[in-house]
Amino acid sequence: MNFRPTILSLLACTAMIAGAESRTVNVTVTNALSTDRKAHPVIVDLARHAPGMNVSRAVATINGKEIPSQIDDLDHDGIPDELVMVIDLPAKKKTPITVTLDTEGTQAQYEPMTNAYIKLRDEKKTHVKVNSISFPGDVNTKTTYNSIYGHGAVMEGIHNALRIYMDNRQSIDLYGKSTPRLELEVTGFYTTPEQLAEGYGRDILWAGKSVAAGSFRGYQDGNPCTIDTVASRGQEIIVSGPLRSIVEVTDRDWTYNGKRHQMKQRYTIYAGRHDFDVEVTVSNVGDGDKFCTGIQKLETDNQGFMSPDGLAGSYGSNIPDKKAPELPETLGLGLHVNPANNGGMVEDEYNYLAMLTPDADGKIRYSVNIGAEREADGFKNAEKWFENLHKWHKELSTPCKTEIK
Repeated sequence: MNFRPTILSLLACTAMIAGAESRTVNVTVTNALSTDRKAHPVIVDLARHAPGMNVSRAVATINGKEIPSQIDDLDHDGIPDELVMVIDLPAKKKTPITVTLDTEGTQAQYEPMTNAYIKLRDEKKTHVKVNSISFPGDVNTKTTYNSIYGHGAVMEGIHNALRIYMDNRQSIDLYGKSTPRLELEVTGFYTTPEQLAEGYGRDILWAGKSVAAGSFRGYQDGNPCTIDTVASRGQEIIVSGPLRSIVEVTDRDWTYNGKRHQMKQRYTIYAGRHDFDVEVTVSNVGDGDKFCTGIQKLETDNQGFMSPDGLAGSYGSNIPDKKAPELPETLGLGLHVNPANNGGMVEDEYNYLAMLTPDADGKIRYSVNIGAEREADGFKNAEKWFENLHKWHKELSTPCKTEIK
């Protein structure tokens, strides 16, 4: 009898077992506010807190009960970078989370709460998905805009969705939902009358000449300006997962104020939230380089405000599809600027603008909040919406303390 295959198999299994690694990480999140926080992201830097581990599976628990978690490889080098959880936090309390990390096994499949995609437009209407797309800078922006189904990358949470136009405007357009769920794979931002009657959401914003909802711009001669002259412009799905999705917009050799800049914009949406986060990195910034973002003044019955500490809000109605004037949409918009990036607030004909200054790390960070009246528990007036924005602003301005051991 030949025992050689059996012996080799045993040796291989022993080597696999010896190579496996498991580690427990204890995370404590403290909410110092006197109000509860809903859908708060908790992030563990795996390189820092699990050095040398190529984590393939994580199990997170609170009081012994498993909660959803997500492992993300943010630079696509095959090594996970962050573990993400999204939890509710009681007021004035510490919430302990126990995380077990393993280098073997696969991550559990949790209910999808976010999604992101780029789909190509084609004559057969198959709308194939791609992970990324890039165009030379001399390609007409109408061509780039129309080459993508939905005109750009799409990302959604259960309450709303957004798309980032694939052109020099890179404007952010919005989609409001009547039912909290993922549905853009069905409607694709182009809701039919039949789908609308069935309870699906729809496009809720007309950007026009405004910065829409948090679109990033340069600022020259007292006006926002678009990203016109580049060597190439592209979009990439960094992450599409159950708890977090990230889209990155890249502009290579952006010529602005007579200089070339390298720019990346990252848009992040988390499960269960109404807002999304923006992080912009721009190289070669000089004293004369000005940047801005903002939220638009709604077309009809707009009410709005700006605060010196980096908060702006608007509420009103508009007609998102000018071919369907019988379908107006009412919504609220909010903007929170990271204090380190707050260069002052400016109002113009179309917008409530925030001037942006890169921080010491060359980053610009801000968040945009969206409230569609069509939601079952949507905000029905400006007063309630603005009250919600001030609470949101306080939360973002008062980060939770996270201890990881």
